[in-house]
Amino acid sequence: MSWTRTFLTALAVCALFGALLVGATGCGSDGAREDDEVRPSPVGRVLKDTDEEGRHYREIDEKSAPEVEIEIQPAVDGDADDAGWDVRLTVHDFRFSPAGARKKAEPGRGYALLRLDDRPLSLLRGPTHHLAGNVVPRGTHQVTVRLHADDDTVWAVDGKPVAGTADITVSDPGPAPAPDLTPTGPTVVRLLDDSTAPASPAGG
Repeated sequence: MSWTRTFLTALAVCALFGALLVGATGCGSDGAREDDEVRPSPVGRVLKDTDEEGRHYREIDEKSAPEVEIEIQPAVDGDADDAGWDVRLTVHDFRFSPAGARKKAEPGRGYALLRLDDRPLSLLRGPTHHLAGNVVPRGTHQVTVRLHADDDTVWAVDGKPVAGTADITVSDPGPAPAPDLTPTGPTVVRLLDDSTAPASPAGG
């Protein structure tokens, strides 16, 4: 009887130790997964990596990832000295959500964020945008557009944001043209005769 009780006690201890060991291993696995992602999601997985403003990257498979290209052309309308630029986006497998859309990640939906030299510039809800001339300082700058889900996460593939880039250069104004000194007509010289000349003072 004593031997049986001892044997059962030993089995219980082994079972308890095994459960603790499995639990510890499970915690370690979860911890390892948390190093790569923040939380599970039905649309890809949200990584700990963030953009400059702290928005998390949302990793998705390359086959289902959206694409974006950006094209910038000088604007032809408006004041010639401050006409600015017309921005056009070309997207694939992506739809722009209207303002006020629910803050939830949906496959292939969201908005675009325009950045100038990695600084946020404009939130776009459509493929076209006008960039005012006074927004970009003189010199060469990089304009980047990134695609975001409606919950503000950044669509990403292989840990890199889905984005398109273009360079824009604002030149210094050229020197002012030299004044045109060429005569535009004949030079007229009027001579005064005696009748129109001022009278001389008396005794002159």
